[in-house]
Formats: sequence, structure tokens, C-alpha cells
Amino acid sequence: MTQIGNVYGEALYTLARDERLEQTILEQIKVLDQSFSQEPDFLKLLSAPNLTKEERCGIIDQCFRGKVHTYVCSFLKLLTEKGYIRRFPECVQVYRRLYNEDHGILCVTAVTAVALTKVQETKLCAKLAGLTGKIIDLTNRVDPSCIGGVRLDYDGKRLDDTVSHRLDAVRAMLKNTVL
Repeated sequence: MTQIGNVYGEALYTLARDERLEQTILEQIKVLDQSFSQEPDFLKLLSAPNLTKEERCGIIDQCFRGKVHTYVCSFLKLLTEKGYIRRFPECVQVYRRLYNEDHGILCVTAVTAVALTKVQETKLCAKLAGLTGKIIDLTNRVDPSCIGGVRLDYDGKRLDDTVSHRLDAVRAMLKNTVL
């Protein structure tokens, strides 16, 4: 994470928290972040040196005024004026991290060989919530190389109970065994 992402993401979160708009702003910047990742040329346009800052800010007004909160629109303009609009995804990550910390939310990625059913997701969330005391925001990522089981990634930690991990452990043990 860059210092720019930290400074600007934290500033936006502090403003939103002070105005009790954390969730509204979060929902809007998440949608924008997803849209920008699908259309990366838009961020290139907003950082194009052949356009003046006024023209770039005008594009933001045309696209977003009245559709997102004023703070979000102003934030996009500020990043554009400073030449940091390509750092928007980092700002969103910082904002989300601060929001999750304040609201007791733990983001967990469950990596499985096949997609989890809704029942499995619900049970896993309930189990993790009981263990951590936090609200679980679960994302399921499918990776057929797991073969079976589940790997949980959260808070910089990894709990791996996949078949492929167990096979790797057996393989390592057999490799180091003297006969």
C-alpha cells in the first residue's frame, strides 16, 4: 500500500465517519472501484496529460454528479487534480480496512475445489463468527487444484486444510524418510 493510498483513503474515511456516512460512501466507492477495474481506460482518461485539470474534473461531473454522494465526487476530483486518480483502488482498500475495523468485520476468503453452497457458506460464517467474535464477510474462490477441503485466508493468515496441502505434507515426509 502506498502512502498516497493510506493518506487519502484515511482522510475520506474520517470525513465519512464524522458525517455518519461510512456505509453509503463505502458502497459507492466499491461500485466505482469495480467499474474502474472493468474499464481501466476511464482512469487513463482522467490522468491524460493532454487534458486540462478542468476538463478532467468536468468529465467527473458529467459522469457522477447527482449519481454519487458529493463527497465521493469531490474525492475523485481531488485525486484527479493531484494526479493520483490511478491510486483510487488503494484508497478504497484503506477505506474498507478502516470501515471493517470500526464495525468488527473480518474479510475471509475460502478457497475450495468447487463452489460452496449457500448452506455451507452460512455454516462456515457462523463457525468463524463464533471463533472470532466478528461479523464475517466471506468470499469463496474456486481453485480446482485444491482437490478437496478448504483453505481460509484472512488477516494475513492462512489455514490450509486442503487435500493438496495434505498430500504435499505427506510427500515432504516421504522425501525426508530414510529407508
